[in-house]
Amino acid sequence: MTSVAAPSTAAGLPAPRRLTRTEDGLRLPALVWRAGPGWRMVSNAVLGGGIGERGWVLNAQVAHGYRRTDPERHLAELAEAAGLDGAGVGLMTAADVTAHGSAEDGGATAVATAGVRVRGWAASPEPGTDCRGTPGTINVVAALPVALSDAALVNAVVTATEAKVQALLEAGYDCSGTPTDAVCVAARTPSDDEELHTFAGPRSLWGARLARAVHGAVRAALPVPGE
Repeated sequence: MTSVAAPSTAAGLPAPRRLTRTEDGLRLPALVWRAGPGWRMVSNAVLGGGIGERGWVLNAQVAHGYRRTDPERHLAELAEAAGLDGAGVGLMTAADVTAHGSAEDGGATAVATAGVRVRGWAASPEPGTDCRGTPGTINVVAALPVALSDAALVNAVVTATEAKVQALLEAGYDCSGTPTDAVCVAARTPSDDEELHTFAGPRSLWGARLARAVHGAVRAALPVPGE
């Protein structure tokens, strides 16, 4: 993969770098955050999901019509090719990651990639299907430069999701997201001399900052409806 620096996202995680690879005859970009030690992340990502110490995040663009049924293995291969080792978080999207949006609010940072051709409401009458092999189309990576409890990390995912839906509605999209959206929220690893925040709802100090950052990043990443 070749590497290009992306604009800074201020505090929190280091700014992502843009990598480019050739796959099946296509030039495909990816965004990579090299967080290093001292970060805990919560995510629903296919690679590195859950809660735990994570040292990097990879958001890889794949071709439309992606057909591989082993996305976790695919992401692990891409991470290895990018020189990423140890535990990390890997996300996929068919959206153009070079058109990502970013925002910062009071130290909270967020980057979003957004493709909304396949979208709908979460509470749908349609029968559920297994989407494990389908790349997510709205991916959000956010970071807070403070330590959060496990419960607050989960709360942060809820807050980020609410902010994403708010951005969609304000942009003119009649939906709550796509069937395979993914989110990753990073926070500092707790230490003995650092305050542990136990809330990250939208009216808490850091939850409010997170919500505004995610809202701004998603709005910036969303294409204009109809285009």
